[in-house]
Amino acid sequence: MHASRLSRRAVLAGTAAAAALSTGALQGRAHAAEVTAATPSYRWRNAVIGGTGFITGVLFHPAVRGLAYARTDIGGAYRWDERTARWTPLTDHLGWDDWNLLGVEALAVDPAHPDRLYLALGTYAQSWAGNGAILRSDDRGATWTRTDLTVKLGGNEDGRGAGERLLVDPRDSGTLWLGTRHDGLLKSSDRGATWAVVSGFPATASASGQGVTFLVAVGRAVYAGWGDGDGTASAVHLYRTTDGTTWEPVPGQPTGTSAKVPIRAAYDRHTRELYVTYADAPGPNGQSAGSVHKLATATATATDRWTDVTPVQPGGSDTFGYGGVAVDARRAGTAVVSTNNRWADGDTVFRSTDGGRTWASLKDVAVFDVSATPFLDWGDDQPKFGWWIQALALDPYDSKHLVYGTGATLYGTRDLRRWAPRIRGLEETAVRQLISPPAGEAHLISGLGDIGVMYHERLTASPSRGMATNPVFGSATGLAQAAAKPSYVVRAGWGDHGNGAYSHDGGRTWAPFTAQPDIAGDAPGPIATSADGGTLLWSFVHWDGTKYAAHRSADNGATWSEVSSFPKGATPVADPADPTLFYAYDTDTGTLYASTDSGRSFTSRARGLPSGDNQFKLAAAPGRSGDLWLSVKWNGLYRSTDGGVTFARIASCWASYTLGFGKAADGADYPAVYQVGSTETITAVYRSDDAAETWVRINDDAHQWGWIGEVITGDPRVYGRVYLGTNGRGIQYGEQV
Repeated sequence: MHASRLSRRAVLAGTAAAAALSTGALQGRAHAAEVTAATPSYRWRNAVIGGTGFITGVLFHPAVRGLAYARTDIGGAYRWDERTARWTPLTDHLGWDDWNLLGVEALAVDPAHPDRLYLALGTYAQSWAGNGAILRSDDRGATWTRTDLTVKLGGNEDGRGAGERLLVDPRDSGTLWLGTRHDGLLKSSDRGATWAVVSGFPATASASGQGVTFLVAVGRAVYAGWGDGDGTASAVHLYRTTDGTTWEPVPGQPTGTSAKVPIRAAYDRHTRELYVTYADAPGPNGQSAGSVHKLATATATATDRWTDVTPVQPGGSDTFGYGGVAVDARRAGTAVVSTNNRWADGDTVFRSTDGGRTWASLKDVAVFDVSATPFLDWGDDQPKFGWWIQALALDPYDSKHLVYGTGATLYGTRDLRRWAPRIRGLEETAVRQLISPPAGEAHLISGLGDIGVMYHERLTASPSRGMATNPVFGSATGLAQAAAKPSYVVRAGWGDHGNGAYSHDGGRTWAPFTAQPDIAGDAPGPIATSADGGTLLWSFVHWDGTKYAAHRSADNGATWSEVSSFPKGATPVADPADPTLFYAYDTDTGTLYASTDSGRSFTSRARGLPSGDNQFKLAAAPGRSGDLWLSVKWNGLYRSTDGGVTFARIASCWASYTLGFGKAADGADYPAVYQVGSTETITAVYRSDDAAETWVRINDDAHQWGWIGEVITGDPRVYGRVYLGTNGRGIQYGEQV
C-alpha cells in the first residue's frame, strides 16, 4: 500500500540545503531567537483513525506475559500495554533531521533481561538517504541510547516484512547480531554500542539485493536467512553458526523458484524443528510462488533433514508467496504461517497442530468485527482477511492469542475464530491534506495516502463513515472547501471509479463528478474551489512528476475546459473572500500567477521568488482578499497583501515548510498562524498570534514525529488547537493546556 510514500525522498534536498545557509539567513536566525516568546504548554494526541499502515513486525516477549512490540515501515515502533489494551509509540522523539529513522528495519528483545529493547532504524537504503541507527533501551523504550551506523537500512524498502534482522545472541546477552541488506552481517559485543562487519560470514552482499533477511536463535545456535541467492540447486539461502564465530551453509536446504528468498523463520523448541517460509521475491509486492519447509535441528550434520510442509502450493491463477510464521511455545508441533500477495483467493493464515502434516485455513471460519475502525469495511459481506501478511505472532502464554499485520492494520484473536483490529494507539497514516471547517459537525476532514478522505466527527474515535465513498480513493491528491459556502467540499485522488467528487453536506456524503478530463485517470492532482463553490480548478500531476494542463469547471464537474495559462503542475489556491480570484505559484520559475476572471485565465504578478522545488507551498489567510503567504523551505517565508503583486520576506523565521491558520487569540485582530519551520536552530511546530512578528514553539522534544512538512492547519473555532499531518504517525492534534 505504501508505494506513494517513496515521494518523501524530496525532503532530503531541503535538509541538505538547510545546512548551507547564507550569512543573511543566519542573521535572520539570530533575530528570531530574540523575538520568540516562551513556549506554551501543549498536549498532543492522535486524531484516531486506527492503523492504516503496513505493520511489518510483531514480537511477543518470550518471558513477560502481555508484553509485545510492533514495528512499521514508516511510522516507528510501539509497545503493547496489556492493562490498557493499547499501543504506546516509542520513537516520536525523533525529529526533523532524523526523518529517515522512522522506518523500523528490525527489533529485538532479550529473553534474559525483560526490560531491554533494541531497534534497528532506517527507512531507505538508497544513496540519497542517511545511514541507519541502533536504539537500545533498558526500560522497554521509555528512554533510549543511540548508536549511529555507517550502513543504510531499509524499513520501507522491498523485503521490509521479512525478519527479524536483529537478534540478541542466545549465548551472551551482551552480543547482538544485525543483518543488513547490502553490507553483510554485523556484530556488536557491547550491547549495540559499537558494530563491526563479521568477516567470516560466507555470503557476498549484492548492491541491489536483500542480504540477510532474518536472524533466529535455535537453541544456542544462530541461523541467518540470505535473500540474494538465485534459487538454483547450488544457491545457499540459510547459514548458521554454533559457536558464534564460524558460519556455514545449512546442508540440504530447499531450492527452486518457490524457495528463492527466505522470508521468516520460527523455532519449535519442543520438537527442535525450524520452520522457514519462502517466496520467489522479497515482497510485499511481486510474489507469485512460495513454500514452507521445516528443518530438524536435533542432529545438525551434513545430512540435515528437511521436510516440505507447504499448506497450499501456488499455481495457475492462484499465485502468492509465504510470509509470516510462528510456533506455539506451549504446544509441540503447533505452527501458523501466512500467505502473502495472494490476490486471487485472498490471503489467509494456516494453522497446523501436527508439525505441518495437515493445515487449516483460519480465514474459512473467521468472523470479523471492525466497528472500532470502520474504514476497514469496504462493503463486502465481511472485511477482507487482509493483504501483505508478513508479520505474524503467537502469544507464548496463550495458544489462541494470535495477531497478524496487514497493509492497513493489525488483527488479533483470542479464540482463533473471532477477529478484531488490535490497533488502539497505533496510527501510521501518511497525511496529505487537512481542512478544519468553520462550522458544522466535524472539526476535521483529512486527505490521506492510501486510504483517501475521511470525515472526523470525533477526534477520539475512528470516523464512523470510514473512507469517503462514491468513489473510493486510494491516495488523496486534493481536498478543498468553499470558504463562503463550507457545506461545499471537493476532493481528488487515485480512484477505481472516478478521480474527483463533491459534497453538499460538508464532507459527510459524496457524489462523483459527472465527467472528468481524460488525464484525470492517470494524473489526478490538487483541486480548488472558489469561495462561493461556483468554480473548480483541477491541476494534474502524474506520480512520476509529469505535469499537465489544468482544467476548469463552472458546472460542478459536468464539463471541463483547459486553462492553458495556468502553470502546469501548480497547486491552485482560491481567494477566500473574492470568488473571482485564484492564485498559483510556479515553482519552476519562482512566479506568482493570478486570475481575476474566475480561473479562465492567469497572468504573472510577482517574479524572481525562490524556485526549483515543487514542495513550495502557497496559502491564503482566511477572511481576507489577496493576503498570501508563501513557504519556500530553507529560503524562508514570504507574505503578500496585494494579491501577489509584491512579496516581502518575513524576518522572524529562516525556514518555512508548511503553514496554516486558526482562530485568533483573544484581542488579536489576525488569525493565529501555525507553521512547521525554523525560527531558531531547529525545525519544529510554531504558532504566531501577531501575524508572524513573533513565534512560540508548541511541540516539544518528545513530540517531533520525523518529517512533518506536508500540511498544518489550525481550528477556526477553537483557539490554540492545531492539526498536523505527519508522514507515518497519522494526524497529530495539539491543544494548549
